[in-house]
Amino acid sequence: MIRADPLRGVESLIPRVYAYVAYRIGDGPDAEDLTSEVLERALRYRATFDRRRGEPIAWLLGIARRCVADASGAPREQPVAEPGQQAPELDPRSLEEDATRRLELRAAVAQLDERTRDLIALRYGADLTARQIAELLGERTNTVEVALHRTLQRLEAILGGSAEPARDPAPHVPAELPSPRL
Repeated sequence: MIRADPLRGVESLIPRVYAYVAYRIGDGPDAEDLTSEVLERALRYRATFDRRRGEPIAWLLGIARRCVADASGAPREQPVAEPGQQAPELDPRSLEEDATRRLELRAAVAQLDERTRDLIALRYGADLTARQIAELLGERTNTVEVALHRTLQRLEAILGGSAEPARDPAPHVPAELPSPRL
């Protein structure tokens, strides 16, 4: 086993782990707690890390996937601003549009199966490439790329109001999904 410290430079990996967790369970204290649990497990099992099997981020996200699966109960809804804090002044119309878009996206993602939601969280929450996701899941890169493409088609169909994915061979797919604050 090739041993290296997978937690060297972990400060730069924590935001990606948190983003993955937030995509899966919602952001806020629950995601923070689960991210802490991921880091606790990583510290406990750091001797099991094998660089030949992937990068530290993939190892941490593997732990995060297990923590999310182990988590019980629905995530709590969180207020936008903590008591006593003032929210920045924004155009109410853009806030309404943003909130509506996020709610629609959350509802669309909720219609996907568990594996597909996990792919979305790995790609857009943890910002992994298809190759990195494939390594993490033990699949071929092409399989992940196709699954992501079909998932984006499905989301576009759901958001567009149709029940089936678009039949157009080159549909417009969103360039990116919004930040984890769904």
